[in-house]
Amino acid sequence: VPMSASRMDKYKSCHFSYFMQYGLKAKAREAAGFHAPEYGNFVHYVLEHVLRTLTEEGTVPVPRELERDKLRRLTRETVDRYVKEELGGLEHETPRFRYLFSRLLRSVYAVVDNVVEELQSSDFQPIAFELGFGSSKDLPPVQLTVDGVTVSISGFVDRVDGWVEDGKLYLRVIDYKTGRKSFDLTDVWNGMGLQMLLYLFTLKEEGKERFGGKEIVPSGVLYLPARDAIVAGSRGMTEAERRRSVDSELKRKGLVLDDPQVLAAMEHPGEAGIRFLPVRVSGRTGPSPGTPWSRRSGWAGWSGTSAPSSGRSARSWPPATSPPTPSGGVRTTTPASGAIMLPPATLRRAAPATGGATSPP
Repeated sequence: VPMSASRMDKYKSCHFSYFMQYGLKAKAREAAGFHAPEYGNFVHYVLEHVLRTLTEEGTVPVPRELERDKLRRLTRETVDRYVKEELGGLEHETPRFRYLFSRLLRSVYAVVDNVVEELQSSDFQPIAFELGFGSSKDLPPVQLTVDGVTVSISGFVDRVDGWVEDGKLYLRVIDYKTGRKSFDLTDVWNGMGLQMLLYLFTLKEEGKERFGGKEIVPSGVLYLPARDAIVAGSRGMTEAERRRSVDSELKRKGLVLDDPQVLAAMEHPGEAGIRFLPVRVSGRTGPSPGTPWSRRSGWAGWSGTSAPSSGRSARSWPPATSPPTPSGGVRTTTPASGAIMLPPATLRRAAPATGGATSPP
């Protein structure tokens, strides 16, 4: 049974909603304008093509020194190409549509600037864009077999970042969230929102040949809230204040490996500390996302591709247990900050490396 991850989530959350959307194909009436799906496609297109250009199709790191004007010109050229290729120009659109679209440019510029600045302060660099899982795609579909019925989950990962250390390739997957729905640990505990985790573990098992034959270490799943990043403020707001406001709007959420070396590679803290990752850095204890959680309650069962290959349903993976009690090991932030730190055993962390950082393949 071929099925997308979002379709599977819909079926799990509400059978009637699933029937209305995929059975009757019912749709609500919409007013004319640049709606969320179009905005999502727009942001995805711009981020993908800007980063493809800067990294020469994922073969070199994002330049550490990049003039703001040069990045702005590249972004504008990409926007113009999108307008021509995807919208057929704006000449036939209403004045209101053109006005609303021009307002979106400020938000897109802010998102692009933020993503590029993050990659300039990280050893993790883009190595794949719009990576497809499924029949006739880049990698095979994720398959779950339950009671003799196999569900093949297909889809795309917006971006895959890699970091090579001690002969191993550490991977994280990035998902651009342009809607209002964000990462929620409760969904994961209830067998929903597993798409990026499934893809990450499939990359570990199936991506070795594609990424140069190195051993792959799953290192995290990050969700970038790439929605409207225009912040309210006075005309007297300084550039530093404006940047802090934008950083707050675009703070990543997700799951990352509880390994100080990996966290340090994901982001080199500046004078203001951590800007992009949903973690805090303590001078006494090092990186920490907040409240400690126990390694018990089946977390170790999340390693590798145990879920797809075990024959259990998505409902039973992760294990149906109560939230773990405070202890040591897995750490999580409060819901507002949205970070989950998985212990090394959970993502099958390799032994601590001793060499310096190297560029991805």
